[in-house]
Amino acid sequence: MFMLIGNFGSRQRKIHAAFQFFLFTTIGSFLMMIAIFLIFLHEGSTDFQTLYYGDFDFEMQLFLWICFFISLAVKVPLFPVHIWLPEAHVEAPTIGSVILAGVLLKMGTYGMLRFVAPLFSFGNFYFNPLVFVLSFMSIYYISMVTFCQIDLKKLIAYSSVAHMGYVTLGLFTYNFVGLQGSVFLMLSHGVVSSLLFFLIGIIYDRYKTRLIFLYKSIHSYMPLFTLFLFFAILANVGFPGTIGFVGEFFLMFSFLAINKVVFFFSSFGFLISITYSFWLYNRISFLLPYHIFSFSDFSRKDFFLTLPFIFMIFYFGLFPLPTFAIFEASSILMLMSNPFLFSIF
Repeated sequence: MFMLIGNFGSRQRKIHAAFQFFLFTTIGSFLMMIAIFLIFLHEGSTDFQTLYYGDFDFEMQLFLWICFFISLAVKVPLFPVHIWLPEAHVEAPTIGSVILAGVLLKMGTYGMLRFVAPLFSFGNFYFNPLVFVLSFMSIYYISMVTFCQIDLKKLIAYSSVAHMGYVTLGLFTYNFVGLQGSVFLMLSHGVVSSLLFFLIGIIYDRYKTRLIFLYKSIHSYMPLFTLFLFFAILANVGFPGTIGFVGEFFLMFSFLAINKVVFFFSSFGFLISITYSFWLYNRISFLLPYHIFSFSDFSRKDFFLTLPFIFMIFYFGLFPLPTFAIFEASSILMLMSNPFLFSIF
C-alpha cells in the first residue's frame, strides 16, 4: 500500500499520504509487538489454546488490551486515529482505495474479534464504555465531517470510517446477534465501499477531477453509471433487499436487547448516513450542470467489472441465510475453544 500510494497516487500530496499511512501503521504495530513479547515472556508460548487459559493479572491484562486495541483501532480506523485514512484514500489510485476499503480495514475488526475479545476478557469489560464512546464519536463526528467534504473520494472515505464504527459497537455488545451483524456488516462494507470507490474512479479517469460541484445532472449523459451508483447508495444506507440492510438490522436488534439508549443513538446515526448519502447522489445526478457538459457512459470493461458488485449487493441482501450459516458455524467453533467467551454468549 505504501508503494501504491507513493508511486501511483493521483495528486501532489501522495508522498505525504504514503508516509502518514506508514507511520500510523508502524506505531500501532510497534505497540502490538511489545504486547506479544510480554505475552511470550509471561506465558512462554504464543499458542492460542495455551493463552486462552493464561494467567494474566489484572494490571497486565489492561496494558496488553490497550496495546492490542490501539494497534487495531488504527487499522479500523476509529476516532481519533482515523486521520490517515481519508488522506490515503484521496491520494491512492482506484485499486489502492478498493484494497484499503475491501481488505485492510477489516484487519482491524478481525483482530478485535480474534485476539482482543477472547484473550483479554477482563480488559474488554473494563474498557467497554471507552469502546462505545470512541465508536459513537466515529459515527457522529465523522458523519458531520462528511457533510463538509467537496471531494467525492474523501466523502466516501469518511463515510467508510463512520460505518466501521458500527462494526466495533457490535463486536463489544457481548451478544451473539451483534457479533453476527458485525461480521456481516464487515462483508457488506467491503463490497459496497469498494464499489463506490470504483465508480468514483471511473469518472475521475475521464475528467481528472473529483470536485462534487463540477458533476451535475449526470443522469442525462451517463444513465447506466447513475443507475449503478443508485444501487450502491441504497446498499450504503442499508435499504431492505440490499447487502447493507442485513448486518444493520442484526446490529439494531442487538442494541435494542442490551440498551435502549445505545439503540436510540445508533439509529439516529443511520439517519445521518441516509441524509449525506442521498444528498451526494442528488447533487451529482440531478442538479443542473456547472462545468462538465459532456459525459461518456460505462464502457464494456467498466460494466463487466461493476456487475459482480451489483450481483453481490442484491444476492447477499435477498439470500443472507447461507452466509449466516457459515458465520454461525465458525463463531460457535471459536466460542467453544474459549470457555470464558462461551459462558458469556
